[in-house]
Amino acid sequence: MSINNYTVEAYQHIYRYNTHSRVKYWFGGLFLLLVIIAFLPWTQNIRSRGSVTTLRQEQRPQQINTIIPGKLVKWYVKEGDFVKKGDTILQLSEVKDDYLDPNLIMRTEEQMKAKSISIDLYKNKAGTAASQMTALANERDLKLEQTRNKIRQQERKIESDQLDLQAAINELNVSNRQLQAGQAMLDSGVIALIDYEKRKVAYQNTQAKKISAENKLANAQQELTILKIELNALEQEYTEKISKVTGERWQSLSEVASGQGDIAKLQNQFSNYNIRNEMYYILAPQNGQITKAKKAGIGEIVKEGDILVEIVPDHLQYAVEVFVRPVDLPLIAIGQKVRFWFDGFPAIVFSGWPNASYGTFGGKVFAVENSVSSNGKFRVLVEEDPDDRPWPKQLRIGGGAQGMALLKNVPVWYELWRNINGFPPDYYKPSLEKTAKQ
Repeated sequence: MSINNYTVEAYQHIYRYNTHSRVKYWFGGLFLLLVIIAFLPWTQNIRSRGSVTTLRQEQRPQQINTIIPGKLVKWYVKEGDFVKKGDTILQLSEVKDDYLDPNLIMRTEEQMKAKSISIDLYKNKAGTAASQMTALANERDLKLEQTRNKIRQQERKIESDQLDLQAAINELNVSNRQLQAGQAMLDSGVIALIDYEKRKVAYQNTQAKKISAENKLANAQQELTILKIELNALEQEYTEKISKVTGERWQSLSEVASGQGDIAKLQNQFSNYNIRNEMYYILAPQNGQITKAKKAGIGEIVKEGDILVEIVPDHLQYAVEVFVRPVDLPLIAIGQKVRFWFDGFPAIVFSGWPNASYGTFGGKVFAVENSVSSNGKFRVLVEEDPDDRPWPKQLRIGGGAQGMALLKNVPVWYELWRNINGFPPDYYKPSLEKTAKQ
């Protein structure tokens, strides 16, 4: 009995001559699906790894240093404690011999008071000198006026003596003519000798009167010269007296100015001592947590500028710092949207479809540094996006984060072509209106 190959069921299932292949349909459908996917929108992005930081520098961990050298006396906190602004962290004691005197401030204040009294005395001395100058000036003017009056009187007397002298000269001339006429008449026998003798006596008397008038005029002129010399002497005398008093006054004022300078210096020292006393207690500059105590124990000596502890502020405005390559820097703009996923927080990320991702958080570019960092990249600071889901409260400064800056929407086929050829993302800059709305 012959066996028909076409009637064997197993044979038909192996070779399937009577069935039609659906491979071309699957291939066509797959090709159509790839074409559809190729034209789907794809969001270009720049990915970079960064770390959590703060937006403002005063919110970052800061060192608490000592301004003055000293010795540790007492700790008021320990590592991990939370403090408020103004709380005492530790106490120092003085180690410099210039400030060991416990009554240093009081003694400085006493020096200031003594110097103030000295200044007041010098001011009074200067005021007395000014009054003395005024009195000397008045006395000088009075005596000078008296001397000038005497000079004017003496000048009038000289004028009177000059008139008397002129009258005596006139009388002498008359007597001389009479005497000559008498001599002629005596020689002629007209008058007697006794009349001639009378005329001779009269001539001699007028001559004596003239000499007396001349002497009187000379004495008056001499007296005028003496008065003028006395006037000059008075001016010189009072000029010297006033100059001496003026010098004493200026010396007193100089002492006042010097004393005021000393008081200013003492006030400066007094303020410095007061401020230094306040520096013996190290206070917390802001609210936060104490970490990393650099000094330990009691009695340890610290130098000025030494780090004592670090404090981490408790109120933070978190941000993320990322570093981008120089070739990607033109694609970053302030206000640009960025997606983040933080270390320790579960996330499912689809690079080209950020809206389909899970566990990511939104951010906006806050600042872009213009100088390159030590790693050869540019630092970008990203703040939290207020229009997106809030960032986790469990974030800590220094934690890792990965960012994805969202750029232009392009088809999938274009993004594949760009990556195959090694081209950078398309230049894209968000408009100001869009940024403002975001």
